[in-house]
Amino acid sequence: MRHSRAPSLARRAAGWVGAALLAGCALTFGAQAYAKAASHAASQATSQAAQTLSASTGAASTGTASTDSACARPVYLTFDTGHMGVAPLIAEVLARQQVRVTFFAANEPTREGDGSLGDFWAPWWKSRAAEGHAFASHTFDHVYWRTDLPVTGRADGAARNTSVGTSPESAAAPVFSVRASAGPQTGITRSIREVDYCAQIERAAARLEQITGQKALPLFRAPGGKTSPRLVAAARACGFAHVGWAPAGFLGDELPSESWPNARLLAKALREVKAGDILVAHLGIWSRQDPWAPAVLEPLITGLKGRGLCFATLRDHPAYKDWIAQHGRK
Repeated sequence: MRHSRAPSLARRAAGWVGAALLAGCALTFGAQAYAKAASHAASQATSQAAQTLSASTGAASTGTASTDSACARPVYLTFDTGHMGVAPLIAEVLARQQVRVTFFAANEPTREGDGSLGDFWAPWWKSRAAEGHAFASHTFDHVYWRTDLPVTGRADGAARNTSVGTSPESAAAPVFSVRASAGPQTGITRSIREVDYCAQIERAAARLEQITGQKALPLFRAPGGKTSPRLVAAARACGFAHVGWAPAGFLGDELPSESWPNARLLAKALREVKAGDILVAHLGIWSRQDPWAPAVLEPLITGLKGRGLCFATLRDHPAYKDWIAQHGRK
C-alpha cells in the first residue's frame, strides 16, 4: 500500500493549483476575468490529477458527467436561495464541470428582479431544470423556526396569519413560533399551526413546478437548518422530509470573509469533505464582503473530483431515495 501516497499528494496538489490560479486571477483581474481564469485553473488541475492517476492505476477518468451511474463515491452539493447575484456564474461553473445539484428555493429578496422565485428569475430556474438539476422547498417566505409553543387549543393569531380555515382538529395542533425573512410578514415573530408551516413548504414546491415544469422533490430544508423534532414530524406528516447537511458540508459562505477568507474555506472543505456528505452553499449572501461563489466553487469541485469523489443530486441519496419514491408529487 506504500504506493497510494503519491496519487493522494498529487490530487491534493492539483486542487491547490486550481485554487491558487483562481484566487490570483480574481484579485488581479476582477469578476470579468473569472470565467476564463476558472476554466484554465480547472483544466490544469483536472489534467494533472488525471495524468497521475492514469500512471498509477491505468484507469483514470475525467470530464465525464458527475451524476453518471458509475458514481461510486458521491457527495451531494446543494444550494439554498439568496440574493441571486452570483446565480448565473454558479450555473456556468456547474455546466462546465457537468455537476448536477439540488436547489432549495424560497422567494427571497434579490439584487435584481422581484424575488428569487419571481418572474424575473423564472427563466433561470427553467434552464437549470433542463440541465437535470433537482429542486425542493426552502419555505416560500424563508420562514425561520424559533421555538415550539405549548399546545393551548389554537395558535395565537392563527386565523389572522393564514387563509387556511380553523377546524377543531387544526386549532388544537402543536404550534411554532416563527419569523420570516421574506414576504409581507418579514421580521415579525408570530405563532402558526402545523398546517400553516406545511402550506409554506407546499407553496414554494408548487411555485418551482410552475416555473420549471418539473415537480419538486418531497423534501425541504428549514431556513438556517433550524428545526425541532415536532416541526420535522409535522412536515413529514404532510409529505416532506427535512434535509440538513454534514458537519464538513457547511461550506462557510455565510461566515464573515474577514475571519474566514475564501482560501481558508476552500482548504477546510478539501481536507474534510468525505463521500456521502451533503454540502450546502447559497445563491448569494448579502453580508459576506468577499463572495464565496463562484470563486471557491470551481476549485472545490475539481479538488473533490481529484480525490475520487463525484456529484449526485438528492434523488440518489440513500437516506431519501425510498421516501422520494413513496411520496413524490404526482
